[in-house]
Formats: sequence, C-alpha cells, structure tokens
Amino acid sequence: MEKKAKKKLHPGFWIVTILVALLWFFYLEINKNTLSGWIQSLVVFLVYITICLRLLRGKKWFVRLGAFLVLLLLLWAIGRGTLGPFKAHPAIAGETGGVTDIVTVRDGQLTGLTTADGAVEVYAGIPYAKPPVGELRWREPQDPEPWQGVLAADAFAPMPMQPQNAAWYGSMAQIIGYHDYEVTATDNYRDLNSEDALYLNIWKPAGAQTDLPVLVYIHGGSLQTGQPWYADYRGEGLARKGVIVVNMGYRLGVFGFLADEELMAESPNGTTGNYGLLDQIKALEWVRDNIASFGGDPGNVTLAGESAGAACVSALCTSPLAKGLFHRVIAESSTVTAPQPAHSFQLLSDGLENGKKIKERFGVSSIEELRQLDAETLVAAADRIHHMTVDGYVLPQTPYESYQKGIHNEEAILHGFNAQEGTAFILFDNANLKNYEEKVQRMFGDEAQAALALRPASTDAEAKANWIDLYSAYFFSYGHYCWSRQAQALDIPCYEYYFSKENGRLGPWHSGEEVYCYGNIPAASALYDESDRALSEVFCSYFANFCRTGDPNGPGLPRWGQAGGGKTVLELGEQIGPREDPYLPIYELFDKKYQFGN
Repeated sequence: MEKKAKKKLHPGFWIVTILVALLWFFYLEINKNTLSGWIQSLVVFLVYITICLRLLRGKKWFVRLGAFLVLLLLLWAIGRGTLGPFKAHPAIAGETGGVTDIVTVRDGQLTGLTTADGAVEVYAGIPYAKPPVGELRWREPQDPEPWQGVLAADAFAPMPMQPQNAAWYGSMAQIIGYHDYEVTATDNYRDLNSEDALYLNIWKPAGAQTDLPVLVYIHGGSLQTGQPWYADYRGEGLARKGVIVVNMGYRLGVFGFLADEELMAESPNGTTGNYGLLDQIKALEWVRDNIASFGGDPGNVTLAGESAGAACVSALCTSPLAKGLFHRVIAESSTVTAPQPAHSFQLLSDGLENGKKIKERFGVSSIEELRQLDAETLVAAADRIHHMTVDGYVLPQTPYESYQKGIHNEEAILHGFNAQEGTAFILFDNANLKNYEEKVQRMFGDEAQAALALRPASTDAEAKANWIDLYSAYFFSYGHYCWSRQAQALDIPCYEYYFSKENGRLGPWHSGEEVYCYGNIPAASALYDESDRALSEVFCSYFANFCRTGDPNGPGLPRWGQAGGGKTVLELGEQIGPREDPYLPIYELFDKKYQFGN
C-alpha cells in the first residue's frame, strides 16, 4: 500500500518568509544591531522553516499563524537585545598616524592623534568647563578641574543631552535625504548622549606651529540637537590650509535655554535662559587662554556657525561678554539680526512664561524639584525650550537694537545662504492650491495680498514652488539681508554668498554647503564630481583667507566683492560670480511688516 504524499507548503509561505527575512536583516543593518543579532536571527529563521517543513504541513491555519507570531516575537526580542552598545565616537575613524607629542594647557597635559598621512593633528574631548550636572544644572559654566597625568584626547565626548531617535531613523535619513549610507561592520554602536558634554575638539596642521589663524565653530540643530563630530564640518579640511579649527559641545534644549525667575534670582549675574550661549563664551575664553599651545594666535580668531550655530554667532556679535574673544565671523544659513528673528530667539517675558509651563508640564513647583528630575525625563522638553533669550546680561537687548545703536564685536562678516533652504523643513507640509493663501496670510499678515500678487499660484505646482521660496526667505535668508545692511551702515566689511550647487547628495538644501566650505568632500564619494571638488577648493580657500585677514579674496580665486547692503551676493554654483539676491522683492514686504530701520 503506497504512503500518502505529504502536503507541500503553500508558495505563499516561502514568499512571506523570504520577504520578512529580507526586511528583518535590512532593519538589523540600518538599526546598527550587533553581529550577534544577525546570527541569532539566522538561527531563528532556520528553526522556524524546519518546524514548518516537518511539523506544521497540513496543520490548521491558526496553528501556522501562531508559529509565525512566535517568529515575530522572537525577532522583536533579538532586535531589542542586540542593539549596538554605547561607544565614544573616535577622533579619527580608521587608520591613524599615531599619537601626537604632549601638549600642555592650563589644566594639564594631553595628547591627540595624527591623521594617517601625518598632515593634521586631532585633539578630541578636552574639557573646557565643569560638567553642568547636579547643582550646576542651569548655572553659569565653571572652570574645569585640572587633571593628573596625560589626557588621551583621542575620542569625542558625548553629544549634549538631546532627544534621540532610534538608529534606523538616522540611517533612513542618510538613505533618503543624504544618499550616502554605507554598509559597514564598523559602525554597529550608538553614540553617547549626556549632560556632561562641555568639551571641545581641535584640528591643527601637524608639527610645531606659531601664530596660525583660528576658527571656532558652533554646530547647528535648532538649539535642540547636534554634535561636534559630524564629518561635513570637521576641521581637517581647513587645517590642511593652515587654519586651526575648534568646535565644542554646548548645552541644548531645556538644559541650555530654560528661562526662569528662580534661576535669575540665584544667578550672581541676574541671568537666565542663555546657558548654551554662556558655554560658547566659556569655550572662546578657553581658546583665548590655551590656543597658543597648539600654535594658534588668540588675537586672530574667527567665530563661525551654521543654522542655529550661525544664529548664536550673530547674537554673540552683540554680547558684551564676548567682546575681544573673536575678531571676525562666518555665519551660514541663519542670523538673529532681523527686527523679529524667525527662530531660535525670544524676549525675556516669553522665556519666563515658557519656563512656567515647563514646571507645570513636569508637575513641580520649584527649580530645586526640577533639578531632581533625571536628564532622560527633562530632555523631552526640548521641543518647547530651545530659544536664546534677551536676558539683560548675555544679551542686554535684541541684536537688531544693538546694531541700530552701533554696538557690535566683529571686525568683518562673511555670511550667506543656500538656494533651497526651506525644502527639507516642509517636505511633509508643503503648500498646495487649497492652503497656499492661508499659509501666506499667516506668514505676511497685512502684507499677504502683496505677497500673493508677487508670487501668484494657479496650480498646485506653482503653490508648492512659491511656498518653498517664501519659507526659505522668511526663516533663513531675510536675516542675512538685514545683517548686510547693518554692516554697511556701520562700515563693517561684509561678504555674502548664495550657494546653488546641485549634486548627488543634499545639493543646495539647508546645510548642503558645509561639506564644500570646510573642505570635507570624501575622496571616494561618487555623489560628487570634479566640478564639486573644484568648487569646494574655491569655497574652502575663501574661508581660509577670511580667517587669516578678514578678506576672502586671494590669488587664483574669482573676485568676491562686498555685499553692497545685501543686494549683491556671490553665487557659488555651476558658475562663480556676483548676482542679485533672488529674494529682494520678498524682503521688501518683510521690511514693511517689521518696520526695518524705523
């Protein structure tokens, strides 16, 4: 008698299993799970398939569904249990040229690392202030404690405390937005995140140096997020051109910008709301006192920043506490010099009101109670608290008012913006014909009809394109136009750029210029071609020259004329040359709305 043939598994089983496996291993890669997670997952899939082949063929559908749900549960547990460990970000990824000679600074001795080609020295994780934790949370930064022995400055300090997404979220941003995700076994870890983040990093030309120009960089991130080690703005590119580059971590979100009456009362300076700015000033003081040990000239410091970092730069230009700590400035894609800055800024009354709401949010009645909350709980308030404040001490008045009175710290300005600043910010909230007029009305108020006449829309495509321009002008470039006119009125040399270069990565979106102007286009990247590398050489040379002399021009470079009150900008794109700012008619409406100059 013939044996009865066993039922075969339905083709759908194989399709679903293979699809789930592919998606799962893709997730493990982008979520930076460890190799152990891959091995455990492979074993689970093999066991699942074996059980289905040998035991579950012909069984009821709900039995097979139960086995599939067990599979998903096991994968979930593996995913949770094999997350990459927390690990310090190395000062130099990959091969190095070895340890530097010992450098002596005010608080002790330290060594860094040399790049593999021996051209640049990197020193990471140097403390410039005491950890602002415990009773020092929401207090002015204090001098760091001296250390014993030789500090190995070979890894970046934790990023300042901030909301953190899962690793896969950042990976998808690299895949979809930046187009530069790399599959590698060397990055299966998570970056450290801590309140204890007041450390700075230095890139310098290798060997004994003297009197080199110094650039101090403030990273962006809406005063909520960000870290100093991002590859686009690291200091290696400028160091190869003879400039010492310093950047730092500073307090962010609720830790850096909480304004509160109790804090104001307990401060010896009567200040509140600007702890992040005070950190930046502390870092500048450290540079003044110590940079000569690295071959830098403390009398030739350029303060630079991008996005919220540039907003901080423009604010520090009018702070009496920063006077003499820098001599010229570079600001990319933001300022707070307009009569009413579009972001990152608030008056004291608004800051104090927001501070009260934070206490209510966490159910506390005093700063002491708020200090008792752990950082992981408090960090959730970064969505509301991320604005510098006119506190009467760091900022005695608005930067606009200071410039109107002729008060400023900088001797020269280089600044500018990108062609598509706003695109990334409104990817999921762009305009269409239905909501375009409402959006314009909210932005322009009484000048809305003039704005609609200037940028009319009869199709969804026109509404979308117009809104990108209006959003970009309002949130990013109008402040630059104000600043150029303020500089002209005060006879401050001022150079303004307009970055428009397309490429395979970010192009001229917000922050897309940084990899060019800091000279950090990866040699092996196929997302950039020779025209990009040529433009980067010019842009980075402009920065280096400006750091040396306050004038970006130099031999072999296209002539960069001064901004002429903001009407003329230097386009840095497929061609390099002067052009009219494309948003001038829009700026005229903002001038009317905010009464610029009155």
